[in-house]
Amino acid sequence: MIPKASQRAGGQDLATHLLNAFDNEYVEVAEVRGAVASDLHGAFAEWEAIAHNLTRCRNYLYSLSVNPDLGQGQLSRAQYLDYADRVEKALGLAGQPRALVFHIKDGREHCHIVWSRIDARAGKAIHQPFDHDKLMMVTRVFARDHGLALPEGYARGGDDRKKKSLYEMLQQKSSGITKEERMAAVTAAWNRSDSPRAFVRALEELGYILATGSRPYVLVDLYGNMNALPKLIDDRSVRTKDIRAFLEAEFPPESLPSVDEAKALVAQHRQAREDFARSQRDGKALDRLKAAQAARRQKVEAAQASLRARHRDERAALAREQLSARQALKARYLAEVRRVKAARAAARPTGLAAFLGRVTGVSFVIAKIHKHRDAQRHAAYQVEKAALAERQADDKRALAHRQALQAVDIAREVRALAQIEARELKSYEVAQRREERVRQRAGHDHMPALTLALKPKGRSAVPHKAKDRYRKRDHQRDDDRHDRHPDRGVQDQEIVITVDRQEKEKGSALREAFAGSVRPAVKEDQRGGREEGERGDGGGGGGGDEGRRRRRRRRAREVAAEVPVPRGPDPAAPATGLPEVHWTELPLADKFRDAARDSDGGGDDGGSGGRRIRRSRSARGPERGEDGKDFERER
Repeated sequence: MIPKASQRAGGQDLATHLLNAFDNEYVEVAEVRGAVASDLHGAFAEWEAIAHNLTRCRNYLYSLSVNPDLGQGQLSRAQYLDYADRVEKALGLAGQPRALVFHIKDGREHCHIVWSRIDARAGKAIHQPFDHDKLMMVTRVFARDHGLALPEGYARGGDDRKKKSLYEMLQQKSSGITKEERMAAVTAAWNRSDSPRAFVRALEELGYILATGSRPYVLVDLYGNMNALPKLIDDRSVRTKDIRAFLEAEFPPESLPSVDEAKALVAQHRQAREDFARSQRDGKALDRLKAAQAARRQKVEAAQASLRARHRDERAALAREQLSARQALKARYLAEVRRVKAARAAARPTGLAAFLGRVTGVSFVIAKIHKHRDAQRHAAYQVEKAALAERQADDKRALAHRQALQAVDIAREVRALAQIEARELKSYEVAQRREERVRQRAGHDHMPALTLALKPKGRSAVPHKAKDRYRKRDHQRDDDRHDRHPDRGVQDQEIVITVDRQEKEKGSALREAFAGSVRPAVKEDQRGGREEGERGDGGGGGGGDEGRRRRRRRRAREVAAEVPVPRGPDPAAPATGLPEVHWTELPLADKFRDAARDSDGGGDDGGSGGRRIRRSRSARGPERGEDGKDFERER
C-alpha cells in the first residue's frame, strides 16, 4: 500500500472533498470518534473550535490516505483498522478523535483517516516530527506481517524530475496531458529549433506562450497552466543558463508579457473553444447527477421539515401543559377562598351575640384577623404563581435551546449538502472539460496551436492615433484656408527653396551648421514628417477642390526633391533617436534665415536669386481667416 499524509487545516473543505459522490462511486463514513456530531462537517467544526480556543495551532488535522495495490488484492476492513491503529500509535495519536471514510473510485477501494492533533486535556497540539519516516517504517512492518510486497515508490533513489508534484497532478487532471508528454513535446521543439524565433514558433504550435514571471522564462499553455521552461526540457546536457543565453538574443525577459498577461491572452483563445464545446455537450450525465443530488437533498429537506413540525408540536404541547398548570393553580386558590368564605359565613354570630360583638369590638378584631389571613393566603398564591412561571420559563428556554441545537445540526447538514453539490458540479465540469480537451486534440499529445505573434526585440512602435487625428483635422483647416486665400497658398508654396547647383555648394555650410544645432529637447515625433507626407500623397487625377489640392501638394514635393536641405540629422550618421523636425520651427530659425540671405548676396526683403524664405511662425504670429479663427497647429 501507499500512504500519503499531511498536516492541514480547512476541515470543512476536507469534509466536502471526502463526501464528493461524483468523483467516487461509493462513499462510506465508517467511524467518527471523539465528537458530538455524527457527520464529518460537524465533527471537523468541533475540532477546529477546540484548536482555536485552546491553542494557536493552524494545522489542527492530520490526514492520511491509504491506497492498496490492486495487484495484490483488496484489504479487508480489519486490515485497514489494524493499519490505522499502528499509525496512530507510531505518531502519538492514540486515543485522539478520528474519522474513517472509505471510497471506491474507478473500481479501487481506498481509505481516508483524519485525526485531530489537539490534545484537549493538555491543551496543546501533538507534534509530528519525522512523520514520513515513521509511516515508512509502519508500512514496511505491516507489509511484512500481512505478506504484502512493497511498491516501487518505496525504493530509495531515482530521478526526482520524474516525480509528480501536486500542481503537476492537477495540471494533468484538468488538461489530460501528462508531465511526460509535456516534456517530450517541448524537448522535441528545442532539439529541432535552430533559432530563438523558430523555437518560440514551435512552442506556439504546441499551445504554449513564452512569458516571464518570478523566473525569466516560463511557459503558459492554452489551458492557463504555468511551468518553468528549463524544467520541461528533458535533456541533462542543457542548462538553465544555456536556455537563457539562447533566448536573450531576440527575446529578452523585459520584452515578454508577464504571466498574468499571458494567461489573459490565452483565456481569450480558450473561451471560444470552451463555449462551443459546452454548447455541444450531452446533458444526460448532468441530468443524472442533478437527479441524484435532488433525491439526496429531498431526504435531508424532508428530515428538516419533519424536525420543524416536531418542534412546532413540542412547543404547542408545552404551551398547553403550562397553561393547564397555571389554571390548576388558580383554581386551587379560588376554591380555598370560597371554602374559607363559606366557613366564616357558617360561623358568623347572630342575635345578641352579634350585638355584643359589635358593642365590645370583638367583631372588629375578628374581621381584622380574617383580612390578615386572606392577605397571607393571597401572598402565598402569588409566590407559588411566580415560582410556577419561573419553572415554566426554564422549561421553555430548555426546549428552545434543544430545538435550536437540532435546527443547527440539520441546517449544517443542508449547508454541507450544498457545498457537496457545488463540489460535485465542479468535478463534473472539470471532467467534461478534460474530455473535451482530449477530444479537441484528436489523438495528439500536444494542445492546439496558439495564433499569438510574439515579435522579437526591435519591433516597431505603436502609432499615436490621437496625434494623427488632430493633425488630420488641422490639414483640412489649412486646405480650406488655402482655397479661400490663393495668395497665401502661393506664399506657402514659396516655403520650398529653389536653388541651382552653385547655391547648393554655398548652402553646404548652412546645412552643417543646422545639423549641429539639433537639440534633444525637440519633442516632435520622428515619424510625423513621414506620416504627413503619406497622408498628403495622392493620385494625379481627381477634379474639383480635392484635385487642385493634390496637384498643389505633388508640385511642392517635386520642387522639394531638388533641394538637399536637411530635415533632421545626417542620414549617413548613426541613428540618435532624435525626432525629425522642419528647420523653420527650430529656436535658431531666424539666424539660419539671415545666414541664407547673406550667402545669397544680401537680397531684398523678397529674396534674390529666385529664392524666397518665409518668416518663422513666431515672427509671423497666428494666422487667422476671415472669421477670425486661428489656423496655427499646436505642437
